[in-house]
Amino acid sequence: MMRVLLVDDERLARAELRRLLAAHPEVEIVGEAANAAEAVQQVASLRPDLLLLDVQMPGGSGFDMLEALDATPEVIFTTAFDRYALQAFEVNALDYLQKPIQAKRLAAALERAAFRLQLARGAAASAPALPAPQKLFIKDGERCWFVDYGDIRLFESEGNYTRIYFGENKPLMLRSLNQMEQKLAPERFFRVSRQHIVNLDAVQQVAPNQAGGLELSLAGGLRVEVSRRRAVEFRQFAAL
Repeated sequence: MMRVLLVDDERLARAELRRLLAAHPEVEIVGEAANAAEAVQQVASLRPDLLLLDVQMPGGSGFDMLEALDATPEVIFTTAFDRYALQAFEVNALDYLQKPIQAKRLAAALERAAFRLQLARGAAASAPALPAPQKLFIKDGERCWFVDYGDIRLFESEGNYTRIYFGENKPLMLRSLNQMEQKLAPERFFRVSRQHIVNLDAVQQVAPNQAGGLELSLAGGLRVEVSRRRAVEFRQFAAL
């Protein structure tokens, strides 16, 4: 079963989605939300596999709602506005459905969602010691990304913001490093200093530095200093 949350400020639009989804017995509608704030609460309590998410809603867009989540389910955007199509695809959304939603387009989008969920569940089953991959939604200006936490090499503090390094990108997110640290898996991410949290899987080399701490070389050419105070704990944690 694929557990779906409907997020749309229009009651008739949610009713139409329910009607269309009735033709898909593999889908369980676990709830509805009429605005971004409701949706954030429902995602936390219901933990759906998939969001059918309206882009434009009063009091906060679908993008605002995703920014408020610590980890995002799969997402299919639904909207009546063409101008959002390009942005939706740039954020690597699973799909983009323009209203009025066609049954065939919805069926194709659900099939892709089921395939991606099957891959994630398969990865979790093959490595039961690790949780299933979770994604973080990041919006920096007009650019947006869905990023697997495992693909993030480094979190770097910049005041009330955190710069996030993945692939060739390093956008800023309006959350402090302390806020980010509270949501990260402690078995994978280690805070090496007041400024940095590293993904241990991205560490390629460890070397002592002149200050009595350590220097980490990360994938992508990044270098990070481990403070002397944290170096002992890092050695123990990483079994060095």
